[in-house]
Amino acid sequence: MMTYLIRGIDKDITFRFFAVDTTQVVEKAREYHQSSPVATAALGRLLTAGLMVGATLKNQEDKVTLRVNGGGPLGTLIVTANNEGHVKGYVANPKAEVPIRSDGKLDVGSVVGQDGMLQMIKDMGLKEPYSGSSPLVSGEIGDDLASYYFFSEQQPTVVGVGVLVDKDRTVKSAGGFMLQLMPNLNDDEIKKIEGTIGQIEGISNYFEKEEDIETIVKQLLPDFELTITEKTPVAYKCDCSRKRMEEVLISLGEQELEEILKMENKAEISCHFCNKKYLFGENELRSMLDDIRRQGDCHHCHH
Repeated sequence: MMTYLIRGIDKDITFRFFAVDTTQVVEKAREYHQSSPVATAALGRLLTAGLMVGATLKNQEDKVTLRVNGGGPLGTLIVTANNEGHVKGYVANPKAEVPIRSDGKLDVGSVVGQDGMLQMIKDMGLKEPYSGSSPLVSGEIGDDLASYYFFSEQQPTVVGVGVLVDKDRTVKSAGGFMLQLMPNLNDDEIKKIEGTIGQIEGISNYFEKEEDIETIVKQLLPDFELTITEKTPVAYKCDCSRKRMEEVLISLGEQELEEILKMENKAEISCHFCNKKYLFGENELRSMLDDIRRQGDCHHCHH
């Protein structure tokens, strides 16, 4: 079953909405990272958020990176998404654990921490990527993203993201929705939207029933006539390559590469996002060093 993201508007164009089923995406991330249940939930929520933010991007080459560090045991979480439904992510300490909350739920807020920032970096092919950030509100990801939109982009936004992890640690269901108010609404319109949103409880419950995403959105927003304008399949997709890893090694610089050659005679480097390992032998490292030196010798000929 293909999982996908939908976006649309209500009939009166008072808001636009995004909703996505990320069950397969988050399970794939869990397989790559072998994460603890609470780490799976935290990263899963950020992956879900990333896909919805990605859907707001205009162009195919555009990318958005969400970076969260709340000072909790998880360390830094990073997710990168585009507007074609591709996302990847990792967490510094995927094995981190914290006690279950008193209501029996996974304590994402504590494992992420509240003392830090959510940073959004949009790479839209310009010289400088656009970057904004806002303080974390709860470390639960959904409110943190909503707060970011409100304070950094003056865009009233509601975000719900949820992940249910099964007893065997696999992902039972995951998904999210995001609703953004259009400018210039009157008070009645805002009240109506707030009233509907106020009734939404536990986004995970909606996704657990395994209905399709269109049905879920209608359940979330029963008082509105919705038009779905776009449907995009979503997938966890890592785009790492040997060439990219070579660039990482070259970026270490001459001294560091010489050290590696002296100590190890080879370099093994693994991708943060999918843990694929790349091995570079002595000859490859030497030719990288030669490249660096050649460039170093000819700095004066660049001008």
